[in-house]
Amino acid sequence: MANPILREKLNSGKFFVVPGIQDMITAVIANKVGFDIVYGTGYWLTASAWGLPDAGIATYTEMRNRMETLARTSNAAVIADGDTGYGGLLNVHHTVKGYEASGVTAIQIEDQEFPKKCGHTPFKRLISTEDMVEKIQVAVDSRESEDFVVIARTDARESEGLDGVLRRLEAYSKAGADVLFPEALHSEEEMRKACAVLDKPCMANMSNHGKTPVPPAEVLAEIGYAYAIYPSLTSLAAAAAMEKVLRDLKDHGVGQPDGLFDFSEFCSLIGFEDVWAFEKKWGKVPA
Repeated sequence: MANPILREKLNSGKFFVVPGIQDMITAVIANKVGFDIVYGTGYWLTASAWGLPDAGIATYTEMRNRMETLARTSNAAVIADGDTGYGGLLNVHHTVKGYEASGVTAIQIEDQEFPKKCGHTPFKRLISTEDMVEKIQVAVDSRESEDFVVIARTDARESEGLDGVLRRLEAYSKAGADVLFPEALHSEEEMRKACAVLDKPCMANMSNHGKTPVPPAEVLAEIGYAYAIYPSLTSLAAAAAMEKVLRDLKDHGVGQPDGLFDFSEFCSLIGFEDVWAFEKKWGKVPA
């Protein structure tokens, strides 16, 4: 059964933040910090696992495996990026079934043509509103638990403007989507209008250096969003930190810089204490 916490938070009306998770190291750090909902980001899970762009190259099977691993590793409920549902209506049906069986709490489906592209990059092409309405209806009908949340995303801002975004999301709401996702809005004014007009909870995508402003969380709450995801935050922070220590190693031979995460603590976070307890019980370990 899906974790009910996302549904409960949406019903409470209190704004919350959701970090993006690109790999299982990030997942265990998020466990330590204490997040109760995390976001399985398609862009960054694809980048970390295969070194590929978010352009519909990773398959349903590969992404389901990554989401299942994240759901197993994380203590939090997982919102999963489901791209376009990986094809037509039958693909959407199997994607929702598979993701829910993998232990995630919500799936996000977008109205791009398959294969899709990152919402903050150019050359996106959309399916018709009618076709996306059917995808949402199939997604809602395919879930096993009412606690499993269906999120409808539109990438219409680039080609159809804000009016197109609002028309599409209104139709997706009527089709049964639980949460509406107006992707890549260009200003706080657009964000406010979307939240004011739409009749379902709206989520914000805080993609660092993308097309959308990244105001503080209290401003997003005041604008009217239900929650915000931060898909690129940990990835870009990690990339910057890795570049710095690698440059210091290459240029200056520094292999023990200040500020590293404690190795003993990380061993604990990743589960070595269970391994050691097993070895003491069953292995030939000296007393």
